[in-house]
Amino acid sequence: MPLSEHEQKLLEQLEKQLHEDDPKFASSMDSDHGRSWSTRHLVIGVLATLAGIMLLLVGVTVQNILVGVLGFVVMGAGVYFATMRSSTSGKAKAAGSSRKSGKPRKSFMSNLEERWDERHRGDS
Repeated sequence: MPLSEHEQKLLEQLEKQLHEDDPKFASSMDSDHGRSWSTRHLVIGVLATLAGIMLLLVGVTVQNILVGVLGFVVMGAGVYFATMRSSTSGKAKAAGSSRKSGKPRKSFMSNLEERWDERHRGDS
């Protein structure tokens, strides 16, 4: 179920507040981690996996254990290579160093508590 527009705005605010309060933790929880998927890795990995499957089948067909084991190893290496990510430097470092000096901000939890109290005051 997709989030409503209001919920998306709240989520963006929470993420922004988390990045401002604790940039190290926020960057460690970020799904990007400064790494991206590589199409080249995916294509080569899939091709290696298919070659490994073919070697495995040939090994079973000719009843040669070494060819079968080699096929399995090539297949595993292909899957590993396909799921590897290539690193992109600079993107993650720039995100964590944008803290502004000035007046101290409220903590993440105190901000949430304040919003919670405002909601309950509005309900009664």
